[in-house]
Amino acid sequence: MHNIEPYYHWRDYYIASEDEFSPFYNTDYDEFRYSTKIYNYYIHPQWDSIESSTLFLKVLFVDYSAGSCVIELIGEWNDCLHNDIMLLKQNIADSLIFEKVNKFIIIGENILNFHGSDDCYYEEWANECEDGWVALINFREHVIEEMKACNINTFFHLNTDLNNIFWQQFTPSNLCNYIKDIVELNKHNLLINNI
Repeated sequence: MHNIEPYYHWRDYYIASEDEFSPFYNTDYDEFRYSTKIYNYYIHPQWDSIESSTLFLKVLFVDYSAGSCVIELIGEWNDCLHNDIMLLKQNIADSLIFEKVNKFIIIGENILNFHGSDDCYYEEWANECEDGWVALINFREHVIEEMKACNINTFFHLNTDLNNIFWQQFTPSNLCNYIKDIVELNKHNLLINNI
């Protein structure tokens, strides 16, 4: 796991440690010392902590004027033991929502497992986005199935249209627009199907 770096090709567009509204503003990174572990495995020092022992992230992009952000995750999402959704919501999402971010793209290709609990924080996050949404992209199939079993799809978008997206080929703004189009189309189709 120590070889998996957060995506860094968007640093010309956004750097969380240089964003005064970011929870990671002024964070210094040691490129040579690996000190953070998930279980017994070191992870790259560029990943940021949300105070969970198994789930780490990198805020790759925020566009405050568009109300959009892109977050990449690594590790194990464990609500049972660590209440990771609470930590993710309170330590990261809340500060972004305060700055009027309401469209969250969460990249999960480096999430190995999901262990659910209750869905209160998912519902709270979705409700606080008002006209926005939370979209989970490129999560592994078994993780998606576990999330659906816990009814996460009631609050977050995680359908098949959001998997196998080659998101690195996009600029961050283009990715945000692309995911927005998919989410809006899915919401429209759901509305039509429920009439």
